[in-house]
Amino acid sequence: MAELNSSSPNAGGKHKRKRMSTRVDLTAMVDLAFLLITFFIMTTTLAKSKAMDLAMPVDGPNDFVGASRTLTVLLGKNNQAMYFLGELKNPIIAPSVTGFSANGLRKAIIETNKKVHDKTGKSMIVLIKPGDKSQYSSLVGTLDEMAITGIQQYAIVNIEPGDVEVLKQKGI
Repeated sequence: MAELNSSSPNAGGKHKRKRMSTRVDLTAMVDLAFLLITFFIMTTTLAKSKAMDLAMPVDGPNDFVGASRTLTVLLGKNNQAMYFLGELKNPIIAPSVTGFSANGLRKAIIETNKKVHDKTGKSMIVLIKPGDKSQYSSLVGTLDEMAITGIQQYAIVNIEPGDVEVLKQKGI
């Protein structure tokens, strides 16, 4: 609480102005501040991190998947990607270079998935192969496209020397 103290007059008999000293007790205000800080810390929700679930294959016998169901996406430099259906030596859909726009990789995945499903009756499998000069954002963008297009089966695999040569020939 605040106190007002008056000083006593001087012994010399002169009248000096009375000086009032004030003293404010801030204990209650500090208590209130700590209560408010505690309240806001307890009631605040922290931002939840967003993560994509990734299932890794187990070791053991693997079922053979036909090349007619396998779309390969090669990630190159300058945020460009190349895709083809089947094997590189004998592709069902020839290698094509595209970007990460809605009319780029997403459109290619949707169209290829429809062709594979109409032909085989099964879902398509996508192999994502990041190159040495590809950026991490290209890989994240490709994984986002898998989620957007609803592709359930995809894998991130190491790029092969033949794939690297094709990327060099295409300039990506």
